Amino acid sequence: MTDIDPTCGVAHGAGAPAAADRVLVAVFASPVAEVLLRWAPELGYRTALVDPDPARPAGARGFAEVTLDLGSADVVVTDHHRPELGEVLRDALARPVRWIGVMGNPRHEGPHVAALTALGVPAADIARVHRPIGLDIGSRAPAEIALSTLAGLLADRNGRAGGTAHGRAATAQAGAAGPR
Repeated sequence: MTDIDPTCGVAHGAGAPAAADRVLVAVFASPVAEVLLRWAPELGYRTALVDPDPARPAGARGFAEVTLDLGSADVVVTDHHRPELGEVLRDALARPVRWIGVMGNPRHEGPHVAALTALGVPAADIARVHRPIGLDIGSRAPAEIALSTLAGLLADRNGRAGGTAHGRAATAQAGAAGPR
């Protein structure tokens, strides 16, 4: 075989291509944020935890205190019940971030819509907030939600839809080629 798939080489230990300058900002200290911050560096992200609570946990900052280059940042809001939701999202929307998403149930309008509307944020900016986030894998536990979220972010950054479509296409091609 003369054509070698570079992805296959990475799976076998060859150096992965250098990732773009990735930043993941987890908003609000939560069990999901804890897992996101632990796993994201493995995927090439620099991380920050933003929590506006004056009694915030160690290491958490407000948006004004984040010194990372936010131009390539993915902002993930990990708690949609916090009273500061609107203000934090307004501040995130005012930054040059790549992507903003809020965890939540897709069957209901997110509380961020009313919160941002009440703050006078234009509808076009509110529409930049993704909800739900991540791939639909039936997540229930914080680690599952974090995994789904990170997979969805990677799919989005790589221009992919996520899911298993590539597996089905490969299987269909192999079936069409017949047995070997």
